[in-house]
Amino acid sequence: MIAEIKPGKGKGIMEAPPSKSMAHRLLICAGLAKGESIIEGISGSEDMKATLDCLSAIGAKYSIEGDKVTITGADIRNIPEGALLKCRESGSTLRFFIPICLLCGKTISLTGSEKLLSRPLSVYEDIFSKQNIAFETALDKITLCGKLRSGNYEIKGNISSQFITGLLFVLPLLENESTIRLIPPVESRSYINLTVEALEKFGVEIKWQDENTLYIKGGQNFEPRRTKVEGDYSNAAFFAALNMLGSEIEITGLEPKSLQGDKIYEEYFPLLGKENILDISDCPDLGPVLFALAAVKGGGTFSGTKRLKIQESDRASAMAEELSKFGIDVTVNDDSVIVHPGKLCLPSKVLSGHNDHRIVMSCAVLSTITGGIIEGAEASRKSLPDFFERLKKLGFEVILHDA
Repeated sequence: MIAEIKPGKGKGIMEAPPSKSMAHRLLICAGLAKGESIIEGISGSEDMKATLDCLSAIGAKYSIEGDKVTITGADIRNIPEGALLKCRESGSTLRFFIPICLLCGKTISLTGSEKLLSRPLSVYEDIFSKQNIAFETALDKITLCGKLRSGNYEIKGNISSQFITGLLFVLPLLENESTIRLIPPVESRSYINLTVEALEKFGVEIKWQDENTLYIKGGQNFEPRRTKVEGDYSNAAFFAALNMLGSEIEITGLEPKSLQGDKIYEEYFPLLGKENILDISDCPDLGPVLFALAAVKGGGTFSGTKRLKIQESDRASAMAEELSKFGIDVTVNDDSVIVHPGKLCLPSKVLSGHNDHRIVMSCAVLSTITGGIIEGAEASRKSLPDFFERLKKLGFEVILHDA
């Protein structure tokens, strides 16, 4: 899909989309609970479909009515032999479900795009090697067999929190207690706290023993619940960025006391163009929109950018490539990014979405100033299927074409 965006400003009220991060967690908790749960506020994004597909593959039953999903949890110790979990392009889905598959002791496979399966899994590989769990990777599939054991885990704190979350879904269900000690520095702590909050909603208790150690009591069970997904600061950030460019959009449905790490955009946006170094190690998903906004606001320097290389695209390099088309120079270092001051111009070439929803939406934000054409705009469906429709409702002129 090609999106052509004309210069303009938006105005109106927009309800924040539901939090993709929390939705993953709540759906999985419901899928592990014995009984029927109802989760409201589930979008039709590709990532949500991936998690629902995987819940179905392990034996959970679900039905969808509007944005409400009714789930009857699976007996996860009886996952069918040879079950196939289709993770599509969702890194969260893949990393969350790998430990879940290790409750039954059967051979189970997970599939996904080649790009997804090329993303690092060494944290799990190291753990499984020590526990004699079979773990085989191929270009299009991961196959594993074995049972995860309770115990004391020691994991580097500067890796993706998705590995920690995956373990937290499973360790409470094992017979004995466990601990997870995170070796500092700890990044993405906010995402770990989101997981702890989600589990608590479903009756599972996780405690911080100290700043870097999680205590997990064994023998716990997920209990069915009815709950609603809170609004998503990650995707709301794109519309808040439009406000920084002169639009008047009232964003509703965000929880003021949310634990979401991306809530920090409220603090970071006003700091762009000033002599600050903004650390995004705890909010890497904000990287592309921060870089885009910095291009308009006089530049910016960002640290903690290393993990942007292993997202849906190499996000720092992808944004550097796209911002160059707007006449903005970007320096990408190993763990930092500098967006240099410059004058934003009409893009010299067609913009590329790099098969990455956050690159597409960041380019769209900038195109509301200069105009622009984005190829691969369908990548926005990964997290916000109605992104361009939302722009239209706010008064922006957007023309969509088939590629």
